[in-house]
Amino acid sequence: MDTGKLLLTAQDIDQMAGERKVHFLNPNAERLNKSLGDAVGLQYLGVHIIHVDIGKESTEYHLHHYEEEAVYVLSGSGTLIIGGDQYPIAQGDFFGFPRNTVAHSVINDGTQTLICLVMGQRLDQDVTDYPKQGKRLYRNSGEWNLVDLKDISVLRKPRDGS
Repeated sequence: MDTGKLLLTAQDIDQMAGERKVHFLNPNAERLNKSLGDAVGLQYLGVHIIHVDIGKESTEYHLHHYEEEAVYVLSGSGTLIIGGDQYPIAQGDFFGFPRNTVAHSVINDGTQTLICLVMGQRLDQDVTDYPKQGKRLYRNSGEWNLVDLKDISVLRKPRDGS
């Protein structure tokens, strides 16, 4: 094994072009994404450096039912929205979301590009709610199914509340 492929130097990361991503449900959720995890071959853990321009959102307001995610702010500032509450965020701040907790998103309402290290699980199956859109996404081994929340019939509730 070429162990050097498991290392990304700061220079390597700086030279990565990144990929411009726009969320499929929110055209204002636009970011430049550098997938560090993909670059070293991680399959079950997403690790990304994201750049969010002034006035943009990092993603659509959402909640994962099964995956966990976390964010560390490298530079810039913005507003973190968690379940309707708003918190100012800036360089050095960290926030994490255990599975099935609360919907969240980040807005760059600062004065410079917001740069964050974003980490999250990559499960084969997940369910993601988009409360502002009234949508639920079922992800199953690469297939995505988007439904309206109002059309979902609950047949039984889980015992543990998750």
